[in-house]
Amino acid sequence: MQVSSVNNVKIYNLSHGKSLPEWLSDRKKRALQKKDVDVRRRIELIQDFEMPTVCTSIRVSRDGQYILAAVVAFEILSDDYSKLVFLHIDRYVEFHSQHGFYYKTRIPKFGRDFSYHYPSCDLYFVGASSEIYRLNLEQGRFLNSLQTSAVEVNVCDINPVHHLFAAGTLEGKVECWDPRVRNRVGLLDCALSSVTEGTEVEGLPSISALKFNGSLGMAVGTSTGQVLMYDLRSSHPLLVKDHYYGLPIKALHFHEPLDLVLSADSKIIKMWNRDNGKVFSSIEPQSNINDMCVYPGSGMLFTANEDPKMNTFYVPALGPAPRWCSFLDNLTEELEENPETTVYDDYKFVTRKDLENLGLTHLIGSALLRAYMHGFFMDIRLYHKVKTLANPFAYEEYRKDKIRQKIEESRTQRVQLKTLPKVNKELAIKLMEEGEEENELGNRKKKGKTSTNILHDDRFKVMFENPDYQVDEQSEEYRLLNPIVSKVSQKRRKQLQQLAQQEAELRKEEEDEEPEGRASSEEEEESSDDDDKSWVEEVREQRRLLRVEERERKYKERKQQDPQSQNQPRFYQIKAGEEFRSFKDVARKQKMQKASLEERLKLEEQSGMLNLSDTAVGSKQLTFTLKKSEKQRSQQQAERDHHEERRKIRRAAGHLHSRRGRGRGRGRGRY
Repeated sequence: MQVSSVNNVKIYNLSHGKSLPEWLSDRKKRALQKKDVDVRRRIELIQDFEMPTVCTSIRVSRDGQYILAAVVAFEILSDDYSKLVFLHIDRYVEFHSQHGFYYKTRIPKFGRDFSYHYPSCDLYFVGASSEIYRLNLEQGRFLNSLQTSAVEVNVCDINPVHHLFAAGTLEGKVECWDPRVRNRVGLLDCALSSVTEGTEVEGLPSISALKFNGSLGMAVGTSTGQVLMYDLRSSHPLLVKDHYYGLPIKALHFHEPLDLVLSADSKIIKMWNRDNGKVFSSIEPQSNINDMCVYPGSGMLFTANEDPKMNTFYVPALGPAPRWCSFLDNLTEELEENPETTVYDDYKFVTRKDLENLGLTHLIGSALLRAYMHGFFMDIRLYHKVKTLANPFAYEEYRKDKIRQKIEESRTQRVQLKTLPKVNKELAIKLMEEGEEENELGNRKKKGKTSTNILHDDRFKVMFENPDYQVDEQSEEYRLLNPIVSKVSQKRRKQLQQLAQQEAELRKEEEDEEPEGRASSEEEEESSDDDDKSWVEEVREQRRLLRVEERERKYKERKQQDPQSQNQPRFYQIKAGEEFRSFKDVARKQKMQKASLEERLKLEEQSGMLNLSDTAVGSKQLTFTLKKSEKQRSQQQAERDHHEERRKIRRAAGHLHSRRGRGRGRGRGRY
């Protein structure tokens, strides 16, 4: 008996330990049990549960009363062991009843797997052929075969709800057939879907295991160690789970109460959540696994191994013990007194990238690497050995670092000199100066109290040791923030100096009032305004320089990309309604746009377009002439010319007068 714990899940290996031969007397057996702890802790649930040779298949009957193991593929057709079908490697199919051998027939090609269709009593055989052979047990004859598009078919399964037949091919595809019409109704390309990001496969993944779950769920295992979860309504997998061993998936099982999937390859049995792929627990037998089955409604698992002895595992988290061994639940407390918990202290966790750097990718799938999550566990001694071979000077570097640390520790006891760090020296100098000023002011204020500094804080020591934290003074962020930070530090320094001066004055004149003139708050407010204005101007200047540098950089890039375009002239388009006079006019316009309102008013007043005068009541009167475009000026000139022309051709009408004399008559005049 062996007790292990993986992810806090207890796993009991009921096959672990020494077994006693049958010819020993009861007296000798009791004597050995007293001496040997392994013999005493062994629980033999099933007597002689081993095969004379290697076992490849294992099944549990539906009534839970029988466990069958064989060296060939077989299927239980009844609830008990009374009806069995065996598929031999020599193409023969044998039928056994309760009393033994019943009938034998032969299929055309070598078979690999088969399934039984209960509604029609048909056996579907797949193997080294593109055809799926059908044998009807009611009629006792072969029916027409189903023709697939594959070269060979490895596995098959029938859905227990709607009886859909699925076959996994050598090319990594799953073909689904409807037995009622004998037509293919679906095709899944599992080989293409199994290769995801971070997955490395060697060769084309073929289908090695197939299992339905309910009416819509299906799990597909590949020969490269991936398990794909499908919904039959979609052609894309819902989840791809990798075993990371690169070995074919041998068996699949669904555990409905906990929504788990149990997948087994030759190295490990993994229990994981079918929705998110999170590993629940795992089992690693001592010998390679050929097949796996789960006792119905319990937490007991059986494995057929390359070792003739079958393994029995009990996982209480999956369910209770079967009725015929219900005493296991009562023995768990006793078995947990001396648990052998799986400990990884002697192992080193490495990722696939670490294996590539060490040149150990060829060990994937071997017993030296144990797949776990997104990497592998390997023996810590092997890791150190390979690490030394990969970098033979690692120990010398480690030794030099240790010597350097010892020397630095001894130097701390001597007189400390101001040494600058290797990284961010300018920042360190600035912090030292600020620290000295604060310490001086602090000593004046209160002796014995010094302010903390970032240089002496262990939380920030990496900033002065790691070159990745080097401040880039040419970056845009630094040049825009540096004026603000510097002004803030200057303002802080001034405040500290003012506080020191005020404290000194208060000591001398405690009862004196503040001297005449402006208040200190007004002075501080004015100085802060000046500081704000100065750093704003500096930020503007830095922005202007950044724009100039950006234009120069783009010009150089264009110059490098197309050297012939340097001597070609450039053409500019003038806006509609404007006239180009000279480049000086353009410069004048740009200057006017950047000028303030006061400067623009002065320039307009000098040009005669603006008149500013005082009124009698003390207010000011402003008159100005709007600046007109060239189009407006030409239009006004044309109107003036037209009026002048009309004025010249106009004739006087003074000689026209009324017949009754000048002036207005009583009635209407007549001309």
